[in-house]
Amino acid sequence: MSKNDQSASKLRLEALSEFRFRLRSFLRFSEDAARDAGITVLQYQVLLHTQGFPGREWASVGEIAERLQAQPHGVVALVSRCEEAGLVKRKPSTVDRRLVEVHLLPKGRKVLAMLAQQHALELSHLAEAVRLANEIQGEIEDGEA
Repeated sequence: MSKNDQSASKLRLEALSEFRFRLRSFLRFSEDAARDAGITVLQYQVLLHTQGFPGREWASVGEIAERLQAQPHGVVALVSRCEEAGLVKRKPSTVDRRLVEVHLLPKGRKVLAMLAQQHALELSHLAEAVRLANEIQGEIEDGEA
């Protein structure tokens, strides 16, 4: 491996390390913020994902499971805990009887708004790490051309 290749490899590893650090910092922040709001980070994500689909104010259990990369039966239990906490309400779909819609209740909307605002600054730090990693990758690729 040439000196230039070693240097490029080291820069890639530094950028990857910085990105992983920023990502973990963001996730830790999110865990702590949710806990401080009186919910779990998974409950926060349920609230968030109910609002994640354009043109509607709800998500199905299957869609939430996809977003969480979790099994639907586990998400059913999670949604039940959110319901018990007064954060969401399940409603049968008027279009497809097999589909259950998960809607925010006023308490869930309030908690989500507060947490989303808190996450904005942390997200900007994560975005900066991604930008720097992409910049380093571009410089390395330009040097290899």
